[in-house]
Amino acid sequence: MNSTTEQHDHVTDVTADYLHRLAGFLDSHRRVLVLTGAGLSTASGIPGYRDAEGIRRGRPPTEGPEFRRSDALRRRYWARSMVGWPVLAQAGPNDGHRALARLERGGHVERVITQNVDGLHQRAGTHSLIELHGNIHQVRCLACGHVQPRARVQERLLHDNPALAGVLAQPLPDGDAQLEPESLDHFVVPDCDVCGGMLQPDVVFFGDNVPRDRTAQALRWMDEADALLVVGSSLMVFSGFRFAKSAAAAGKPIAAVNVGKTRADDLIGLKVALPAQQVLPRVAALLEGGPVS
Repeated sequence: MNSTTEQHDHVTDVTADYLHRLAGFLDSHRRVLVLTGAGLSTASGIPGYRDAEGIRRGRPPTEGPEFRRSDALRRRYWARSMVGWPVLAQAGPNDGHRALARLERGGHVERVITQNVDGLHQRAGTHSLIELHGNIHQVRCLACGHVQPRARVQERLLHDNPALAGVLAQPLPDGDAQLEPESLDHFVVPDCDVCGGMLQPDVVFFGDNVPRDRTAQALRWMDEADALLVVGSSLMVFSGFRFAKSAAAAGKPIAAVNVGKTRADDLIGLKVALPAQQVLPRVAALLEGGPVS
């Protein structure tokens, strides 16, 4: 046997060991809460926020207070969103999302809290779910509260801004795009078709707080869980990190499936540094007693 084969066998053995340990983690805890982040959706074609060291990529994200205060920022946001939206709209659940739904159906996962706004957990079949930061597929009027599908707003954007229709740009997370047109003076920003008020994606922008009742429900779920599994999240944002802190303070075990560094690495007892779409289906198969490919 040559050295390359030996190295491959060693990697395979190590991977199998971690998969069995993660399956054991899920099998030995009755009420597992899962917290997911952007790393779960990269295999669906949605770019992530951070690199393997947890450092944020690209330009700073849109800040909620500035979005509501600045006409110019709203024009830039909606122009970029108009161009970037198709990538998010066409994305579908990947094997990681589907495996979590399988694990929920099998009783190995009780509940899921996601930091993602892409709606892919629901499409994969997960039922007990909190979307901590909202859902990008909905748009809310800040004046009257009317909610409408983001797809309907896209139709209006395309109709009112034909010069940007068909423009290609590098997609960014949450339906955004790397696009800086020279002039947006004539860009038509959508408004509420009920009252004419200001529209905002039904998500928690940076600089805004997660709604209090949503936070309270998520923290109750953490209190009621007996273990935490983190999937595809660096936990660099406090709204996610707080669940790892809460679990650790209560003496509850934490496992993670995340390729890169997390803010809670010193709190995590079991970490599988592989992509979720590779790990979770194999763990689900182990727990179901089926073949592990």
